[in-house]
Amino acid sequence: MSLVPADRKITSTPENPQPLRAIAQAVRNWVERLGEVWVEAQVIELNRHRNGTVYLTLRDLTEEVSVQASCPVRTLDISGPVTANTTVVTRVRPRYWYKNGRLTYELLEIRPSGEGRLLAHLEQLKRLLQAEGLFDPVHKRPLPFLPHCVGLVTGADSAAERDVLENMRRRWPAVEVAVRHTPVQGPQAATAVIGALADLDADPAVDVIIIARGGGSLEDLLPFSDEGLVRAVARARTPVVSAIGHEPDQPILDLVADLRASTPTDAAKRVVPDAATELGHLHTVRGRLDRAMERTVATRADELAALRSRPVLRAPTGTLDLHAERLIALRHRALRAVDNRLRAEENGLRAAREHGRALSPRSTLERGYAILLDADDRPVTSTREVDEGDGLVARLADGSMVVQVVEIDGRQDGFEDGYKEGGFDE
Repeated sequence: MSLVPADRKITSTPENPQPLRAIAQAVRNWVERLGEVWVEAQVIELNRHRNGTVYLTLRDLTEEVSVQASCPVRTLDISGPVTANTTVVTRVRPRYWYKNGRLTYELLEIRPSGEGRLLAHLEQLKRLLQAEGLFDPVHKRPLPFLPHCVGLVTGADSAAERDVLENMRRRWPAVEVAVRHTPVQGPQAATAVIGALADLDADPAVDVIIIARGGGSLEDLLPFSDEGLVRAVARARTPVVSAIGHEPDQPILDLVADLRASTPTDAAKRVVPDAATELGHLHTVRGRLDRAMERTVATRADELAALRSRPVLRAPTGTLDLHAERLIALRHRALRAVDNRLRAEENGLRAAREHGRALSPRSTLERGYAILLDADDRPVTSTREVDEGDGLVARLADGSMVVQVVEIDGRQDGFEDGYKEGGFDE
């Protein structure tokens, strides 16, 4: 509850002083009566705190008057790009803290003013195009190493045109350049650049396109942040190089182009190679290739010499000679073995033949024995098989004769020894 009405002047005397709380309450009432106020000021300092609060220092545009203020991060983010030295129009609510007497300023809404408004618009457009994926690196096309023809979109008789042409022809004299002159600032510039870009993109001889301008103020560079131009560059089939040459404020064209060059001169250096440098590289590579070939040939020669020094290659027939000697030795051994086997078999055959002859009945007959055969031509082996008067055939060594049994004597005395001598023991 207010101790002193907000519309009444506070009276006090040394004898009747006011309590401190009454003064603090009166000040709070006066501040609350001010309410929310729209203020134009310049942002001098801006600090984001980890607790989600942004602390700013605001200064008057003409007087040396500054205050400390704060706002949530969301309030600052939705306002667009606000940085130090940005002029803003902000809705401020002053607050007086009763217990410690501290006066703060809360920023409820922030709107960039003047150039800041343009930056806010460009930031919103940039976020929209980024959300569509127009700035995605996956869409960036590589530049050809050595373009036959380079398309150039720039202002007529501009320093940017001279810089690009002179540097390209100095680096690679044989390069061809198709130039399209267009306005590079003003309300018609974006439309003219879009038309020139489409013309060069439709030419199959053009390998890469440079859009160049030699810098300028934020307002002068607005055509190169035009949404139509940005989308035209994204649709182009030919690689596009942005060479606007303005570092502090980056036009949106730099973000969608396949390559961003810092200046027109830098664009010329990036688009065409330097003939002298490439020739130097060629000589270096050729020298490396020569040395590599020499090393390879030397290595192969060493390997060949090592192979030739091996016994098998130094005397290719040496192994054959060794095997030939072994073959001859084996042949001699085989012949000896065959001879030995033949002699052994011959001796065995001779012994068998002699043995066979010894067992042959003819040999027995030659020693004076005879073989008796009965009338049926069967051998007579016992006296009991014949009778007196029977006719028998006696076979001798040199023939046969017919005999007749006159007498039969069954005695065997003295006959067994003669039987064995005659070879009939087996």
